[in-house]
Amino acid sequence: MNNTAFEAFTVEETAEGKFLRSIKKKTVQDLPEGDVLVKVSYSSLNYKDALSASGNKGVTRRYPHTPGIDAAGVVDYSDHSDFHPGDKVIVSGYDLGMNKSGGFGQFIRVPADWVVKLPDGLTLHESMIYGTAGFTAAQSVYKLMEHGVKPGSGEVLVTGATGGVGSVAVAILAKEGFDVVAASGKAEQKEFLTSLGAKRIISREQAMDESSKALLKERWNGVIDTVGGGILTTALKSTKYGGVVTCCGNVASPQLYMTVYPFILRGITLAGIDSANCNIETRKEVWQKIAGPWKLDCLDQLVTDITLAELDSHIEKMLHGDLKGRTVVNLH
Repeated sequence: MNNTAFEAFTVEETAEGKFLRSIKKKTVQDLPEGDVLVKVSYSSLNYKDALSASGNKGVTRRYPHTPGIDAAGVVDYSDHSDFHPGDKVIVSGYDLGMNKSGGFGQFIRVPADWVVKLPDGLTLHESMIYGTAGFTAAQSVYKLMEHGVKPGSGEVLVTGATGGVGSVAVAILAKEGFDVVAASGKAEQKEFLTSLGAKRIISREQAMDESSKALLKERWNGVIDTVGGGILTTALKSTKYGGVVTCCGNVASPQLYMTVYPFILRGITLAGIDSANCNIETRKEVWQKIAGPWKLDCLDQLVTDITLAELDSHIEKMLHGDLKGRTVVNLH
C-alpha cells in the first residue's frame, strides 16, 4: 500500500474552540478513499478556503482539515480507466477542500468524476491562475452569452472587479469585445483594471443605490455580480430591458431586498452561478474555452505566487480584503 509521506497545510480545532493553522506531515493512507490519487503541483487561494481555514462550520464540518478547493497536478495512481499515471489533471469544486482533504496538501485522492484532464493550451500553473475563481468568471461569461448578451449591445458591469472572480471576468469580457464597466471599492486599482480591459471604472458608491425605488435608470446590458447584497439589488434595478445578471457571491451580504418589478416589467434574467457542483460536461466545455479563445494574455498581471509556508499570512490578507487578482500556491 502506498504510504508516501507529504506536507499539508492543516487546520486544527482546540478544546477552547480556536483554530490553529500549521504545516503537518501526512501519509497517503491518511487521505479519504477515491479512484484517483493526484500529486499536486499547484493550488490556489479562494475565499472559501479562507473561511475553511478560519473554522467556518458552514464550509467545513470537521477538523483537523486541509483546505484547498482547487488542485492541479499529475495522476500518481488510478483505479479508473479514464485516467493513468502521468496524466495532467485539474480538480476543483465538489467537496474538495471543504469536507475532503484539499489542494493545500501535496497529494489528494478523489472520485474520478471530479477530475478533468488538463486541456491542451494550458499549463498546470496557468490552470490555477484561473482556478475556481477563474472558472466561475468564465462560467458567468458563458451564462451571459448563452442568454443572448452580445458584444456591442451595451455596457456590462462587473462588481468586485479587483477580486479573483471579478478580475478574470473583466479580462475575459474585454477579450470577447464587450464594453466593460468595473466596479470596485479600491480606487488605487484603476490602472490595474484598465490594464485588464475595463473601459470605465466606477466606485462602490456609484454602484450602490440605497433608495427604496423599485426601478432605476436602465444602465447595463448585462451584469456579473460577485458580491451580492445592495450592489446586486442595485444592479438588478438598473439592468436594461431583457438584460441578464449573473450572481456568484455573497461577500457583501446574502440578503436581497427588492420587488419583482425588474423581472416582470423589464423581463430581466437573474442567473445563479454554482461552480462547485457544475455538471462535468459543462465543466469540460468551460475549461476548453479557458484554454482556447478565452485564454488571457495578461495572466502574469493577475497572479501572485506563494509557497505553502506563505499561505497563512495570505489567508489573513484575503479575509481583510487586501488581495487583488489570484494567488497561486506552489506545492513543489
